[in-house]
Amino acid sequence: MNILILGSGGREHSLAWAVMQNPKCDKLVVAPGNAGIAAIADCAALDINDGAEVVQFVAENAIDFVIIGPEAPLAAGVADDLRAAGILTFGPSKMAAQLEASKGFTKEICDACDAPTAGYARFDDAEAAKAYIRTEGAPIVVKADGLAAGKGVIVAMDEATALDAIDDMFGGEFGAAGAEVVIEEFMEGEEASWFILCDGENVLPIGTAQDHKRVGDGDTGLNTGGMGAYSPAPVMTDDIVRKAMDEIVKPTVAEMAKRGMPYQGVLYAGFMIKDGQPRLVEYNCRFGDPECQVLMMRLGAQVLDLLLAAAEGRLDTAQVNWADDHAITVVMAANGYPGAYQKGTAIRGLDALPEDSMNMVFHAGTSMTDGVLVANGGRVLNVTARGNSLNEARDRAYEMIGQIDWPEGFNRTDIGWRALSRS
Repeated sequence: MNILILGSGGREHSLAWAVMQNPKCDKLVVAPGNAGIAAIADCAALDINDGAEVVQFVAENAIDFVIIGPEAPLAAGVADDLRAAGILTFGPSKMAAQLEASKGFTKEICDACDAPTAGYARFDDAEAAKAYIRTEGAPIVVKADGLAAGKGVIVAMDEATALDAIDDMFGGEFGAAGAEVVIEEFMEGEEASWFILCDGENVLPIGTAQDHKRVGDGDTGLNTGGMGAYSPAPVMTDDIVRKAMDEIVKPTVAEMAKRGMPYQGVLYAGFMIKDGQPRLVEYNCRFGDPECQVLMMRLGAQVLDLLLAAAEGRLDTAQVNWADDHAITVVMAANGYPGAYQKGTAIRGLDALPEDSMNMVFHAGTSMTDGVLVANGGRVLNVTARGNSLNEARDRAYEMIGQIDWPEGFNRTDIGWRALSRS
């Protein structure tokens, strides 16, 4: 079958890598793709947020199945446009994607189905929001209601930071996403991610992971889009997984169906875990980045079969075949990230690295200039490895990093520290 993946980051590179391994895939196109993706699939210049343009491309290129990677086209309703044209699609509708596109909507769903989450209040007025913060005190969490490219969440450890966040959001720093804010209680505990495929009615868990959001070693510094991840996440014990499924995920999926917006796609649930009890931090409506990279390394070719089962409404007959292994990915970012950074710096040494089921470098922000691979973003490479243990996978990933010649880049040196401290 001919397959189109929408997106251009490390998530889409890892999805493309896994899909290409499945014999069902005859041709793969990724739009717009990046330099790493171009080495394994065709890339197409396409406005992936324009549903009509995507539908036309699908028709002209005899595409059988579309996988939507990022959140923006989902929030724009591209999945709806594709389905209306009779095209098999993986990704939730615009209405269902509100679980990510609106923090307030997610809170409403949690209230309706009694899913445990942080206490909260919603505001569309800055002074009322500030008054609430002064009453509640800090630490406290301030969130832009809409999509803000992963940057619209401020964990304020003091009142002044929270008040500044309100000024920034209502002042337009996050555009329309900050026109309304959700202010939440600060939840203590350990955070982990769980990925569940949904077909509108049935659910199928496909793996746990743990991300490292802070830019510096020891989880210090500014929040980022993610500096690395590993899978599985040992904090997600069998008991916690059962509670999360019974108390949070299944009630959410049932509530969405009840409202006439059945959820079909991947549900990326972030939990805060304390004293054996998970509480929902947030939902995302797509695979996490960089969590997707470690999941794809562990799942391999079966990913396409699982995504097709979700899109075709037959997850009740699908099964995940897990190896008893571990995977880790370390993000190499441009110096200065998540602040100002330089584009166009040359990256060398990748040609000498292995590319197989145990070792991969997924490209997140790269392009080719005059035959030279250059950085074209903040998070640039995802150096990813599998192993029989997390230690083994970690050693492989950092060994690869040591062979990459990119003076203008940096990475954390402690990815996986939480799980490794347990062992």
